[in-house]
Amino acid sequence: MIKLVLVRHGQSIWNLENKFTGWTDVGLSDNGINEAIEAGKVLKEKGYTFDIAYTSYLKRAEDTLSYILKELDEENIEIKKSWRLNERHYGALQGLNKDETKEKYGEEQVKLWRRSSDVRPPELSLDDPRYPGNDSLYKDLDKEELPTTENLNDTIKRVLVYWNSDIINDLKNNKKVIIVAHGNSLRALIKYLDNISDEDIVSLEIETGNPICYELDDELKPIKHYYLK
Repeated sequence: MIKLVLVRHGQSIWNLENKFTGWTDVGLSDNGINEAIEAGKVLKEKGYTFDIAYTSYLKRAEDTLSYILKELDEENIEIKKSWRLNERHYGALQGLNKDETKEKYGEEQVKLWRRSSDVRPPELSLDDPRYPGNDSLYKDLDKEELPTTENLNDTIKRVLVYWNSDIINDLKNNKKVIIVAHGNSLRALIKYLDNISDEDIVSLEIETGNPICYELDDELKPIKHYYLK
């Protein structure tokens, strides 16, 4: 049996302020830091160790991973970072307050933008400061890899490219893997692993800072999964 641990980053400053975050690189709130530390503690209490860690380019995920590894005394393990594990890009919604957006566009429209698989929020223009092509962090990406907006299916595609190119190989080589990422990049992976329908994925919420353990068979098919807290 193979175990894979997934952790959504701790509460971010914009989670606290109820804003659409996406690829905006905001830090953890004080509560988010505590969630990350507690995630590390529960993993240590339950005897988890890791050979390799995966995370996104965004500091709220990177910092959550750092706090976890510090609690585990595993700060020197290999860490792989990829933009493909970034949060879903929310386009022109990024930085907007979610409640104010509901008032402007209606609750049903906002729910579709947030939770559906195939509906994209309004896109950014290429001269918008929020467009990732204007961020030096993504200077090595091709233009077609830089989103102006994304739906969940777009996020699934890029996450699965990385799952198939890197993560699978480490799992099949018996490496103990932890992935610290985001609500939607993890929803994308979970949708794939559990074969969740487009209808059912709408209601899936992932708790911040609470590790999820997936038990996988030799073909990397899920046997079961559970939160550790």
